[in-house]
Amino acid sequence: MQLTLRHQLMQFSHTLQQGLFPVVEEAVGELGAAARLLVAIINMTPLRRFIPMAQGWKGRPQKDRYAIACAFLAKAAYNMPTTSSLIQRLKDDEQLRRLCGWLRIEQIPHECTFSRAFAEFAAMELGQFVHEGLIRETQSQRLVGHIARDSTAITARERFPETKPKAVPTESEPRKKSSPRGRKIKPRKMRGGRLVRVGPPTRLKRQRSMALPQMLAELSRECSIGVKSSSSGYSRYWRGYKLHLDVADGQIPISAVLTGASVHDSQVAIPLATITAQRVTSLYDLMDSAYDAYEIIEHSRSLGHVPIITPRSARGSKNVIVRTLPRQLSWAEQQRFRERTMVERVYSRLKDEFGGRNIRVRGARKVMAHLMFGLLALTVDQLLRLSG
Repeated sequence: MQLTLRHQLMQFSHTLQQGLFPVVEEAVGELGAAARLLVAIINMTPLRRFIPMAQGWKGRPQKDRYAIACAFLAKAAYNMPTTSSLIQRLKDDEQLRRLCGWLRIEQIPHECTFSRAFAEFAAMELGQFVHEGLIRETQSQRLVGHIARDSTAITARERFPETKPKAVPTESEPRKKSSPRGRKIKPRKMRGGRLVRVGPPTRLKRQRSMALPQMLAELSRECSIGVKSSSSGYSRYWRGYKLHLDVADGQIPISAVLTGASVHDSQVAIPLATITAQRVTSLYDLMDSAYDAYEIIEHSRSLGHVPIITPRSARGSKNVIVRTLPRQLSWAEQQRFRERTMVERVYSRLKDEFGGRNIRVRGARKVMAHLMFGLLALTVDQLLRLSG
């Protein structure tokens, strides 16, 4: 008989409570709540599978990368702000030091070694691979009812690249052809017996015919200025990035993409939905009005999903019928759309409990690596909560 996900998690939780925790407590002492979470993360995530071994190489032996990765997971589970505070905690707390894999204080690497190892983890996208492996092992056989999609602001302490000034053409360079009034001539074609301006296809249209690596490569990941409007109508600006998440029922993050803060939410919907569809089977896609676009709706339907998207307001429209009779969600869709708040709760827990606000690194790769260690800890914690 094939066990359901809940029964599998209950068995794993029972094994932790009755088998693993007593053995660990005999070796390192009584475990607190954060220590129990760290033990569960280390035993539940396929971390060792993705860390290359460096034994047998010529030269000075490399520090244990697996122990350093466990230390970064501990940093997220204990919500430590900096790596220096993590190293000091490892020196003072014998239990945490032994859980990470070091028996003596002298074995703890220097802060520079932690920095180099973190750069390696960011370059190889360790957190993304481990999180994908965890989701495939625990969620691939589950039928997910709702997928909530949204983004959140990630503030970074770095300068964003300045835009280069436009080059002024010299007399030798040919100038672009323009109209007699000095305006550029836009291409046009006949449609319905009249001339219609034709521009290049939008990114959403191009994404429908692109492969996933091409879609992700086209999204900007550079630090930039972002703006979001609050529910009160005020604009909020920040410098940094945007984290885009797909969250399943039970507040379990399924897939994550990091972009620059200036990238609109709708530009990430299609690649994010494609990644999620490769990992889990779901029924409904819940999105706010920022994702209300024809291409996003059609892509969701092509995956076999039912998109439930808040319609955009018709303010400023010249069409009286559109302004007075906007598209509305049905009663059933409104009831299902209430589940979308789970993605907001995931963002809140990530920032408040798992180090999402403590960004001390620079560059999209390192920022994503820092966030993924927090997402790993959050995912395991939510899975354990589902087991009861």
